[in-house]
Amino acid sequence: MNPSRRALLGAAIGGAVAATAGPSATAHAASWRLRWSPSASSGGLGAFETVEDDRADSHPAGQPHILTEGDNFRFNMHTVDRDTSTDRQRQEVTGLRTSGSSYLKWLPGETWRITYRMYIPGSLKATTTFTHIMQMKQPGNGTSPIVVQSLRRVNGVQTIELKLAVADILVGRTDLLPLQNKWIDVDFRITVGDGTAGSVRWILKDGSTTVIDKSKSGADTLLADRVRPKWGIYRSLGDTSGSLQDTHLLLTGMRGYQLV
Repeated sequence: MNPSRRALLGAAIGGAVAATAGPSATAHAASWRLRWSPSASSGGLGAFETVEDDRADSHPAGQPHILTEGDNFRFNMHTVDRDTSTDRQRQEVTGLRTSGSSYLKWLPGETWRITYRMYIPGSLKATTTFTHIMQMKQPGNGTSPIVVQSLRRVNGVQTIELKLAVADILVGRTDLLPLQNKWIDVDFRITVGDGTAGSVRWILKDGSTTVIDKSKSGADTLLADRVRPKWGIYRSLGDTSGSLQDTHLLLTGMRGYQLV
């Protein structure tokens, strides 16, 4: 076959393949789109949908318990602080606000990712009962947590863990002490889905070292309506290890992405 006929035949075959391949041949791969990038120093607590600072007004002298400190969001907790349920303490923020009147909604079928840096001081200890420092919840009073990142004592050892709370499924757990009194990186991802349609992935890094990278698919990550993240300190007073003391938590560089 001469070169010109070979070129014509190749072009014809290539065109036929492209025609039968359809839209999938040119569809772009899914990627993370930045949807939320608050600045503590310039936007303050307007970064969040709601701020739950001593909602029982139990400790006016300690207010504000939730504040900005340079580029950091700071959550203070005192042993005298009480939530509206007096067997626990809560200083938390919720949601991802994008303007004064709008915030992001995490809906069924969507995949979201949150990254941020976190500083856990030695005074914020793991407890024998719950101490949550991040939650995924359905908005509304009395709703159960869907996912929790917690500081928990396991056989006397202080750990940080991620659980699917409704089904009490442990996604991952690692020692807390090596991660305290320094900045560590959190990368959390969730596909919102009912029954077995959901999934989560949890990554903690200490500098360039990946401390833990665990995931769970086929999970129930939806109660109803939508999922809303929460951060701060939410802990039970029922601890039996003597670990409750005045403390704080720092977060910075918070970013929210949607897979599109």
